[in-house]
Amino acid sequence: MNRDKLIAQVKNEYARIASLESQQHFHQTTTEITPEAYYENLLSKVINEINNGTFDNFKSGEEVVTAIANDKSWLSGWK
Repeated sequence: MNRDKLIAQVKNEYARIASLESQQHFHQTTTEITPEAYYENLLSKVINEINNGTFDNFKSGEEVVTAIANDKSWLSGWK
């Protein structure tokens, strides 16, 4: 898949997820960070990995987001 298209799909998927997060639920599961800041940070790391070719065999942005949700080790330097 074209990396630019994959990046666009991933951006749309994270925007959708962030808009669904309730502020209260999010604060119960993480520390002092807004959903927007969390997903912006995550998206930045995902875009770097896409540009590095990590997800070249993936068929959609949703597939990438799901893989990362299940295993953050896809992302270099994720804490």
